Amino acid sequence: MNETEAPAERLNALLGDRDETLATAESLTGGLVGSRVTDVPGASAYFDRGFVTYTYDAKRELLGVSRESLDAHGAVSDPVVREMAAGARDRANADWAVATTGIAGPTGGTDEKSVGLVHFGVAHAAPWGTGESFVRTVRAVIDGDRDAVKRGAAERALDALVRAIEDADG
Repeated sequence: MNETEAPAERLNALLGDRDETLATAESLTGGLVGSRVTDVPGASAYFDRGFVTYTYDAKRELLGVSRESLDAHGAVSDPVVREMAAGARDRANADWAVATTGIAGPTGGTDEKSVGLVHFGVAHAAPWGTGESFVRTVRAVIDGDRDAVKRGAAERALDALVRAIEDADG
């Protein structure tokens, strides 16, 4: 596979011929990850659905993110993106899920969580009994205005997903 290809094209090359499905769970990207996936012809072979869960209530109701994680860590955190990814995977009964949460700006940042902070989660459902299912998370800070943070987050989320699939493939 060509490393210079856009992550959505690389994803299509990986999942296009497999009997596996993908779901997305997005907060700050507001559906942009799913849009990037469907920009590539052939995505209908694997893209199942996207959850846009911008509020605490949406994260709890649609993805099963716990009240405790939201209270203790806030929406922009490793524990919450981990639960978002696993929730999307499990609620869609998908093989793969990718999740995003972060602070796109220009306001909303704090000393602990600056504008541009993004957490990504990738969840995989391996065959039952193998013990190989997993959720991985990545934290990044993306520079730029609101649009640049959202676009950068969508690309990095897909890149994290592609890397996880490649790692699972060995």
